[in-house]
Amino acid sequence: MKKHEWREKNEDGEVRLVTATRHAGKWQLQSRLKSEDEWTKFEKIEREDLETLLDIIERKYQRNRVPHEQVKEIEMLIAAAKRR
Repeated sequence: MKKHEWREKNEDGEVRLVTATRHAGKWQLQSRLKSEDEWTKFEKIEREDLETLLDIIERKYQRNRVPHEQVKEIEMLIAAAKRR
């Protein structure tokens, strides 16, 4: 299982912690505000989160840390999210 993590600030200035994992060929995303204790798991990953994940995955691919197939998977998930 590979884990990718990042932090971002929301419109209220609160820090949002995000973790994306890939296990058995399936991507899963969970997040929480820094002030919260419980993680929220998402059934469907929002397009904005997918685009951020793609940016992270592409940078890791350039450093030979993830395979190109994972970049393609995220690009396909973004294309599917645009059709929704």
